[in-house]
Amino acid sequence: MKKEVLIITNYFPPETGAASNRISHLAEGLEAREFKVSIIAPLPNYPRGKIFSGYRGQFKKTTIEQGMTIHRLWLYASNSKNKIKRLLSMLSFSFSLAWYSAFNKVPDTIIVQSPPLIVAFSAVLFFKSKKSKLILNVSDLWPLAGLELNAMRRNFWYSMLERIERYNYRKSDLILGQSEEIIHHIKSIYTDKDTQLYRNYPNFKPTINTEYTIPTHKIKLVYAGLLGVAQGVLKLCQNLDYSKIEFHIYGAGAEKEAIDYFLKNNQDLPIMFHGEVERADLHKILPAYDLAIIPLLNRIYGSVPSKIFEFSKLGIPLLYFGGGEGEALVKSFNLGWVAEAANYKALNSVISQIELGMLSNSRRDQIKETADNNFDFNSQLDTIVDFI
Repeated sequence: MKKEVLIITNYFPPETGAASNRISHLAEGLEAREFKVSIIAPLPNYPRGKIFSGYRGQFKKTTIEQGMTIHRLWLYASNSKNKIKRLLSMLSFSFSLAWYSAFNKVPDTIIVQSPPLIVAFSAVLFFKSKKSKLILNVSDLWPLAGLELNAMRRNFWYSMLERIERYNYRKSDLILGQSEEIIHHIKSIYTDKDTQLYRNYPNFKPTINTEYTIPTHKIKLVYAGLLGVAQGVLKLCQNLDYSKIEFHIYGAGAEKEAIDYFLKNNQDLPIMFHGEVERADLHKILPAYDLAIIPLLNRIYGSVPSKIFEFSKLGIPLLYFGGGEGEALVKSFNLGWVAEAANYKALNSVISQIELGMLSNSRRDQIKETADNNFDFNSQLDTIVDFI
């Protein structure tokens, strides 16, 4: 008889982004290993902040996809910068989790994605039982990340979130952390807690592409991902030196309208905004670019963007602009170039030193080989399977 695993997450396809990809890979990997997998997620809404067409007007929608049962529950959708609206969105999904837990059986193993911290707390509170194993998958450290992003201050609300964070850790049987910094942080709170490094390695086979052509003029620099406040793509547009590059942008998110406005008022700049593209299609498009930039507006303790692993698997040289553990990985695996976080003068200086010959096919082959040898999704997943 198959072991049952329930995954509770705030993000899941058809939503896009690193969090959605990470959880879908985990679910598909467990299903392929003969587990009976079910998922609880909100009705799709991210990153647009509106319920997707085909899901509107419903309190719950259950589907069977790739052998997995997916329960999508109601929430108040919002991507507003207004803290009250964002809190209401999280609390609404927490309400749906409480409703679901009251009428459904809890399986032997539960995997909870964190953040959002309040959603993770609700999942732990309502679904944790004496008989079940609870695995907490921590991809960012909240509320600490909010403090570093200047989105929070040390006050009563921050203290409450710290208590919630500690509760989630305390109730978990195993904690997965996407970075060494996350593991270190958790161990500083609960020394004896079982933890495991679980990077955001992608699980896809790159499409066979025609041989890459080295540019003869400007370097085609590309950003592909969430257009959120933490990434700071708008500020990139405003501060890049375009004498040697053209900048291509793919994605959606909170900064989209501001980027659109900036481009309308700066049509002389070589910036091309391509909008949101399906991930599978993006994997076919990206290898044509010369260099991929991975920015963070501020260095965030514990954060290692999954794009490091995804773009490396595609063989694209990286320009990392975020500091911390991500910077150390790019350096140690020789995946490209790094610039001091939040220092746009340093960033432009690094770009000016990149010669066209440095973007060769052999360089890209070396990056692909490094990714294949060191960022393997399946061997990493095997260690979780042993715990379940």
